[in-house]
Amino acid sequence: MLQFLTGNYLLYVSLSSWLAAQICKTIINFYLVGKWDLERMFGAGGMPSAHSALVCSLTVAAARKFGVSSPYFAIAFILAAIVMYDAMGVRHETGEQAKILNRLLNDWLSDNEEVSSFANGKRLKEMVGHTPFEVLSGALLGILIAMLFPVT
Repeated sequence: MLQFLTGNYLLYVSLSSWLAAQICKTIINFYLVGKWDLERMFGAGGMPSAHSALVCSLTVAAARKFGVSSPYFAIAFILAAIVMYDAMGVRHETGEQAKILNRLLNDWLSDNEEVSSFANGKRLKEMVGHTPFEVLSGALLGILIAMLFPVT
């Protein structure tokens, strides 16, 4: 398994960037909230975007290893553009809608005690997307990490 990870430069750099972003996200969340939330280590949303870090490091690693005219770079670049656009667009809007629906559901359930079993008290996940700043931060982190790893 270790050979699989360390023997593939693109995979190694990308996963290292994802891990660094997730660790940063967990630490930043602890600083802001004041308690450790392990879900931040594996969950989507938050600062910085681990998705953006992963795809940007993949793109830079592909450019460094194969050149910007290679099909590997082209595929990674298109993938990065789609992932970052989705994080700021659809997924961000989904999180905003979840906030509103959770507030409405809380108000509705507190007014109607007989329907309190609705959805078993579960809330919709609100941290699923990113702001442009979170995406940019993740992208810069991914680029930095990809530049730090020597090409193998």
